[in-house]
Amino acid sequence: MEFSFSQEQRLFRDQVLRFAQKEIAPRSQEHDLKGAFDRESFNRMGEFGILGLHFPEELGGGEGDVVTATMVGEALGEAGVDMGLMLSAGAHSFLCADTIFVHGTDAQRKKYIPRLAAGQWIGCMGLTEPGAGSDAANLSTRATRKNGNYVLNGTKMFITNGPVADVAVIYARTERDARHGGISAFIVEKGTPGFSAENELVKMGVRTSTTSALALEDCQIPEENLLGEEGNGFSMALQTVEWDRSALLSPSLGGMTYVLNRCIRYARERRQFGRAICEFPAIKHKLAEIKIFIEAARSLLYRIAWCKDQGRGVNHLEAAVAKLFFGDWSLGPMNAALTLHGGYGYCHEYEIERYFRDNRLTPIGGGASEIQKMIISKLL
Repeated sequence: MEFSFSQEQRLFRDQVLRFAQKEIAPRSQEHDLKGAFDRESFNRMGEFGILGLHFPEELGGGEGDVVTATMVGEALGEAGVDMGLMLSAGAHSFLCADTIFVHGTDAQRKKYIPRLAAGQWIGCMGLTEPGAGSDAANLSTRATRKNGNYVLNGTKMFITNGPVADVAVIYARTERDARHGGISAFIVEKGTPGFSAENELVKMGVRTSTTSALALEDCQIPEENLLGEEGNGFSMALQTVEWDRSALLSPSLGGMTYVLNRCIRYARERRQFGRAICEFPAIKHKLAEIKIFIEAARSLLYRIAWCKDQGRGVNHLEAAVAKLFFGDWSLGPMNAALTLHGGYGYCHEYEIERYFRDNRLTPIGGGASEIQKMIISKLL
């Protein structure tokens, strides 16, 4: 396994870091306070080539591999870009656009990928339902053939980008009695009769990422909007795990580095009892805990990214370990960062409380920690 990066990768990472520090990060605090999606920054990321980095050049992409995409995500987080915007970008690029790219027809790829890669359109994925979160095979949304079309009925819940999406990959049941094998995926565009986003949810963290339910009421789409083959939807959803455990988590990893740098600077400047608090062993230990987590998490995420680039796919055991480690074990270091800042850490001005709130999603989103433990124990 090779963990060294090429000079080209390093240069591109530096370019992304400088771009994000100048163009994106300064807007984060303002939009978090408003709880508003930053469409301007999203567009800038599309123009820079970030949203379509791993797609072919002929489809508007940058021909990047998974390791490079993971590096870019980490650089954006390290620059101080808020995790809400990064969650929106990840759901757009990896959960929606990549699923269309991998499983779509040539016509579907040509129609959707260039617009999604450029950020002209925003994508989302509709898998979770009010009664089917961790139990993804228990979908109740139905897709029924009728006169050369599919008619979709059901409700999706907690959908990132739901209120702003132009196109969605929707998972629905095409066979009533089959569980995993009875699920199919469909492309549904904004404006399709019977398809709508419900009221935006107000969340504890990642507030700049818009989230809502999606309603499908006799939503009729043409047969050519079927993605892949009938019955293969569940396996498509599982393949997004490869992204969810690497590039989609990498901004949070970069964000932890940003937090560590803020902690080091504050510990050197803050004086108590006649000396800088960085001289106290308790503070040194908190900084060490954060650094240890960063290095361990980085190894797990890049291992998965490297395996995907080698065509090996991702072992579900490895993916579950990475997700569980980052989700549960990041809570301690992030709490240490907040308490290191004392009362200032609890105030919005110092940004740490925003990272604390945003990070709380990691044990929940993309597969709850309890599910990861179940997967790990089952595969041992």
